Amino acid sequence: MTAQRSRGAGTGSPVCGARALHIISLPLVLLPSGCSGCWVWHVWELNQLTVFQTKVCVLDEACAGAPGLLNTVGVSVGARTPGCAGTMSTRRLRSEDYNDYSSTDVTPEGSPPDGMNGFAHPESYQRFGETNGTTWYQTLIHLLKGNIGTGLLGLPLAVKNAGILLGPLSLLVMGVVAVHCMGILVKCAHHFCNRFQKQFLDYGGAVMYGLEATPSACLRTHAIWGRRVVGLFLIITQLGFCCVYFVFLADNLKQVVSAANGTTNDCSSNRTVVMTPTMDSRLYMLSILPFVVLLTFIQNLKVLSIFSMLANVAMLVSLVVIYQYIVRDIPDPRNLPLAAAWKTYPLFFGTAIFAFEGIGVVLPLENKMKNPRQFPVILYVGMTIVTILYISLSVLGYLRFGTDIQASITLNLPNCWLYQAVKLLFSFGIFFTYAVQFYVPAEIIIPPLVARVSERWGWLVNLLLRVALVCVTCVLAILIPRLDLVISLVGSISSSALALIFPPLLEIATYYSEGMHPLVIAKDITISLFGFVGFVVGTYEALVELVAPAATVVNATTVLVQ
Repeated sequence: MTAQRSRGAGTGSPVCGARALHIISLPLVLLPSGCSGCWVWHVWELNQLTVFQTKVCVLDEACAGAPGLLNTVGVSVGARTPGCAGTMSTRRLRSEDYNDYSSTDVTPEGSPPDGMNGFAHPESYQRFGETNGTTWYQTLIHLLKGNIGTGLLGLPLAVKNAGILLGPLSLLVMGVVAVHCMGILVKCAHHFCNRFQKQFLDYGGAVMYGLEATPSACLRTHAIWGRRVVGLFLIITQLGFCCVYFVFLADNLKQVVSAANGTTNDCSSNRTVVMTPTMDSRLYMLSILPFVVLLTFIQNLKVLSIFSMLANVAMLVSLVVIYQYIVRDIPDPRNLPLAAAWKTYPLFFGTAIFAFEGIGVVLPLENKMKNPRQFPVILYVGMTIVTILYISLSVLGYLRFGTDIQASITLNLPNCWLYQAVKLLFSFGIFFTYAVQFYVPAEIIIPPLVARVSERWGWLVNLLLRVALVCVTCVLAILIPRLDLVISLVGSISSSALALIFPPLLEIATYYSEGMHPLVIAKDITISLFGFVGFVVGTYEALVELVAPAATVVNATTVLVQ
């Protein structure tokens, strides 16, 4: 049989006109691998606390000639459904118990009623995940989890770098701009989904189609680089999160161990605790490394989801305890500067945009909803809650600890057993979150390399590459052992691009040929320039501070005065 070729749903690449489609969970990152005439898509949804995977098998008889390659990437040529020469192997992820045939009526035993041709008609267009998708409440919870992470704990120091008045105002403005850019991304994705009758589009796919829609022949020719650049920044962001986790774990564990001899049940705020000398934080990172490596060997998403749930609970309890402490005994704030020196403001920018970089979860959540029309309201309500949480914790934390605020507010908590337990609890959550954040870049980088070796050595190469990637994040954390600088660097380099620079340019690329108001173009250019200036200046100041640090290191933990 000669397969009819059509545009693959959600991919933007030529694929076979297959008859079998098996979809599990939520999409975000698309990675193609396969032989001539077929594609095997690996699709992920990632937020800062939860990860799911989608694997879409689109095969035809042309694939039967390369079973070794298909087996390498997790697909076996075996039991066939009508019109499809392959089925999806669950050997890698063991997701066979999860049944979600979203957006179609297909089952493993059957085919879509009208085949792939049904996707070509407007009346058959359906938002991905609409049938068996998430409710508005579940989507709101995922949105909140996707935007609340370690960046939240560093915001009080960010406000110190901006000023007690300028800091909260800047956070509010950045929150509004970040939400606006999320809305732009969703709007552009909708535009191309309706134009090309796609089931869904991820961030990279939207940028690729945006470049194809520009009047510039050069940009249209190299549109695929839009997807690649977005994927690169996604990898940098996720591995950057992993570097932050190493530094966070080392700093908190070092402080807990240093204060172990002086830890009591007295949680009064007027105690001076002299820390017991202990090993350098870099040695703590090396001590943690073997356990993190073992954690990343877990490739079963069901197991990871259990650890992710435990991490969510641990972080929630820790935040509640932190809030109840910082709202008490707030000193007179009149000695705090309304606006800090402009030299430190770029560090504020990097930390703030690091915290607001949740744009990667927007399209997967919208695609998975039962009623996507509710998503704009959910987006604005959820991000309003996130912005209020950010501003409140950052302001209260800076008011409570003043100039003594450290890179993570957990380092300012008293050294009694209650708050030592909070530090350990939050560290527990961050430790398991590492595996979740590591999953996406690992699955983007590793499978193409594993496919180059025989199946006999594939498992060994897989594990060795995982060890290498974890070691890279650990080495980078050792080279930059200051938590505030790591957060600022990651935020300035990658988060600013994904959250501020790309979405406005995508809007211009999408709608320019159709006619745009000059004010809209000016607005988009202003936002992108703002993000680009923050990218350059924030990165520069963080690197300058790294090379020639100030006299006072903000996250030193030798002596802590409560």
